Amino acid sequence: MSTELFHWTDEFSIGLQEIDEQHKELVDLLNQLHTAIREHHGSTTSRQILDKLADYTRTHFAVEESLMRVSNYPEFAAHKQNHEDLIGQVQSLQEKLDSGEATISFELLHFLKVWLMRHINEADKRFGAYFIESGGESKWSDDVEQAMKKRKWWWKFW
Repeated sequence: MSTELFHWTDEFSIGLQEIDEQHKELVDLLNQLHTAIREHHGSTTSRQILDKLADYTRTHFAVEESLMRVSNYPEFAAHKQNHEDLIGQVQSLQEKLDSGEATISFELLHFLKVWLMRHINEADKRFGAYFIESGGESKWSDDVEQAMKKRKWWWKFW
């Protein structure tokens, strides 16, 4: 029987290797946090893993959002808001941990696992399909395309 909280399978793949690799790292950090709690490694260790998970999540979101912007993803604003909502919840939790109002618990792990699974299977898979369908290329909005054509050729490099 596996002691992992979240077992990664190819069913979670969205078809973009870099994003899938980052998702695997998030799953690994979540599993590390689960192990630390299950094996009573202490609140300091658990907090360090949670902080690492939060930092890596911010980096992952920045990469994902950059790909969405350059591909002119139509659901970008809603997807970014989902990211911001989670970051806000985690920051609030970190503040409560600092003040002693909360502890890292199995309920928190369950919340993070469900959020990540749902987000990957729904929002990220929609983006992955869109990105692949668009050929993975940057698409300028019509306004930007027109502005690019009006500038000198060298403006494209600035």
